[in-house]
Amino acid sequence: MADLSQFNPNAVGNPNNNIFGLPFTEDDARLVILPVPWEVTVSYGAGTARAAEHIFKASIQVDLFDTDVPNGWKDGFYLKETNKKILLKSDYLRKEAELYIDYISKGDEVEKNKFMCKSLKEINEGGIFLNQWVYDETKALLDKGKIVGLLGGDHSTPLGFMKALAEKHGEFGILQIDAHCDLRKGYENFVYSHASVMYNALTEIPQIQKLVQAGIRDLCEEEWEYICNSQFRVITYFDKNIKERQFEGETWKHIAEEIINHLPQKVYISFDIDGLDRKYCPNTGTPVQGGFETEEVLYLFRKIKESGREIIGFDLVEIGVGQTDWDSNVGARLLWRICNLMVKN
Repeated sequence: MADLSQFNPNAVGNPNNNIFGLPFTEDDARLVILPVPWEVTVSYGAGTARAAEHIFKASIQVDLFDTDVPNGWKDGFYLKETNKKILLKSDYLRKEAELYIDYISKGDEVEKNKFMCKSLKEINEGGIFLNQWVYDETKALLDKGKIVGLLGGDHSTPLGFMKALAEKHGEFGILQIDAHCDLRKGYENFVYSHASVMYNALTEIPQIQKLVQAGIRDLCEEEWEYICNSQFRVITYFDKNIKERQFEGETWKHIAEEIINHLPQKVYISFDIDGLDRKYCPNTGTPVQGGFETEEVLYLFRKIKESGREIIGFDLVEIGVGQTDWDSNVGARLLWRICNLMVKN
C-alpha cells in the first residue's frame, strides 16, 4: 500500500509523481490506465497517438476533490508508461496509410500497384499485432485484479482489451459514446480500422450481448443496414433523435434511463471523445457538429452505476493534440471523473 501520510491532496500537483500528481505505483494502484499510442488508420486528422503524454501534463492541474467520490483517489490511479516501440510502429504505418488512402481516394486500383499491396498487407498485419499487444497487456492487469482503463490513440485500440474482458467476465454489453457507428466492414480495406472497431468486436467476441450507441450523427448506408439487421443486438440513439425528443419536452433523465435499460448487468464503456460537442474536442480526429455536453455523458455513466450494473472497464479515445492544451485539459478531467466513478463503492 502507498504511504499517503505525507501527501497533501490540496497542494500543487507534483509532476514527478504519476497521473494527477498521485504518489502511487502500479502495484499500489487499484485502477491502472494503459496508454495505446496508435492511430494508423485515421482517415482525417491525426495526433491522437500522442494524447496520453499531453493528458498526463494537463492532469497535474486537476484538483483531487470530486463531490461524487470525495476520496476515490485514495484507491490509487496509475498511468503506465507509453510504449515507444508501439508509437514508432504507429508512426511508420501511419505514413504508409496516408499514401495508401490518397491513392485509393482517386479511384486507383490497389491490385495494380505492388507498393500499395505491400503497404496494405503491412498495415493489416500491424492491426493484428496491436490487438494482440493490447490483449496481453490488459489481460496481465486483469489477472492481477486491477480495474483497467485504456487511453487511446484512435478507436481501433480497445479491441484486444474487450477480448480480455470477455475471457474474464463472460457476457457483457458495450455503451458506446461516439459521433460515428464504427460498424464498417474493413473500411478502406483496413481490417482493423478505427471505423470498424464495433463491427470487429461484434463479429469476433460472441460474449458481447448488446451494443448501445449514443450520440451518433454520422454513418453510411452499410452501417444503417447492419443496425437494422442486427436483431436488436445493436441499439442506436442518434444525436438528432435525442435532441428532437428533448425539444419536445422529454428530459435527459428519462432518455438516459431508457438507454441504460437496454444494457445487461455488466457494461463496458467505450468513449470516443468526438461524441461530445466539438467545443470540447476541437482537434479530435473526425469532428462532427452536434454532440453531448460533458455533464450529460457523465450523468449517464453515473446512472449506470446507480442502476446496480457493474462497469467492467472503459476506454477514452480520439483525444486530439492541437496548438493549445484545451483538448488534453478536457480529456484529463473526463478521465479523472471516470476513474473516480470506476472505484466508487
